[in-house]
Amino acid sequence: MAGGHDVALINVYWVLLAGVLVLLMQAGFAMLETGLCRAKNAAHTISMSLMVYPLSCLAFWAYGFALGWGNWSNAPAAPGAYSSVSRGAAVLNQGAGIGRVLDAAGRPTGGYQFGLVGLKGFLLRGLEDPGVLALFFLATFFLSITATIPTGAMAERWRWKNFCLYALWITLPFSLFAHWVWGGGFLAQGGLNWGLGHGAVDFAGSGVVHAMGGMIGLAGAMALGPRLGKFREGRPLPMPCHQVPLVVLGTLILAVGWFGFNAGWTFLGSDLRLSTVVVNTLLSSVAGAVSAMLTLQGKRMKPDPTMMCNGLLAGLVAISAGCAFVESWAAVVIGGVAGVLVVYSVLFWEKRRIDDPVGAISVHGVNGFWGLIAVGLFADGRYGAGWNGVVRAKYGVDGVRGLFYGDASQLLMQLIDAGVLLVFGLLMAYAWFRVSHLITPLRVARDTELAGLDGPEMGALGYPDFTINKFG
Repeated sequence: MAGGHDVALINVYWVLLAGVLVLLMQAGFAMLETGLCRAKNAAHTISMSLMVYPLSCLAFWAYGFALGWGNWSNAPAAPGAYSSVSRGAAVLNQGAGIGRVLDAAGRPTGGYQFGLVGLKGFLLRGLEDPGVLALFFLATFFLSITATIPTGAMAERWRWKNFCLYALWITLPFSLFAHWVWGGGFLAQGGLNWGLGHGAVDFAGSGVVHAMGGMIGLAGAMALGPRLGKFREGRPLPMPCHQVPLVVLGTLILAVGWFGFNAGWTFLGSDLRLSTVVVNTLLSSVAGAVSAMLTLQGKRMKPDPTMMCNGLLAGLVAISAGCAFVESWAAVVIGGVAGVLVVYSVLFWEKRRIDDPVGAISVHGVNGFWGLIAVGLFADGRYGAGWNGVVRAKYGVDGVRGLFYGDASQLLMQLIDAGVLLVFGLLMAYAWFRVSHLITPLRVARDTELAGLDGPEMGALGYPDFTINKFG
């Protein structure tokens, strides 16, 4: 029988392993986005997937982790979970109401709490504890994934210098919203303060990571405008990607890394709910791929492999929020709906002259919101007792449950979470892109875009043997 020290080691090792798997997703995104773009922009696109990781990581170390987790850290774990990762993790817990109880009428029995921002742990000072550092390690890669999503939506016309400024800035909106949901902020405490379920529930980031990335990508695509030649007389013209096999390979690498992405956010290698998380992740992803294929064929379209890849990814995005809380049949439904949504969403944005070369807004934005709503519908109450400090007298020791299992208030809370994310993500990102354009132009020159960004922007061609591109 493993002792407490052995369990703590298992938990820390699991979080570190999960972080490595999530880092693998960065390679998947690099392949996916590069393959979906044209050959003349391959070096530029893959370089964004590379450099968004170190730039955002440094910013997260400097100020992001403090803003997100710097007051207390219930995160997506029941009260006390962090102490089983490492005793010193309590250094972040500053008495934010963990364990308060709602009475039968849904009113909190303790005082109200309202968290907006963390203010402790800049440059990781004073946070040398192994459990806290393991949390930082994993959260860094979640930020990196958030930061990567807009690079696909804004590909093939984004100036490199402006991109670098963005990579340092993206930590700010991610960390603020992560604090509100995962770091004990006001959305997490919606159950305690407003009697709405267990507060905002987003297990592995359908909202915090994916919908946020999707909304920033939407704001960026709007600010940039469409690629030259994408629309003629208001109609979208096809701009075929240059390497479908790379897209498929990147998608499968992402699918592997996603098991660490979802299951790692338990923070407990000793938590047997891991099996439920990975199985639900699997089922939703395959349902999304099949559903996207059937939707295409139902519309009398060919089974486009890139769209089937996006269907698989849409299923992964949608299940991330609820993977620990739903039954397997619900995971299949969630993924199936995601596969339909991604097809119709891509067509929807194109009709509105929003140019998204890789479908990031549809995969991550639209289906991130669907994932949040799905928790409020399908969570069955068997997991998450004490989540966000809520212990309800009505149910006793009870987990997160949605509308179909008797708690309409959880659905309302999920809708509030989604609404705040939509407004915050869009407005903050659109303002940033306008401001950053004043510092250095947002979009490359017309001649550069027509020739391809590889040479003029990067000084290196992705495919020098067959790409015609003169640069100095």
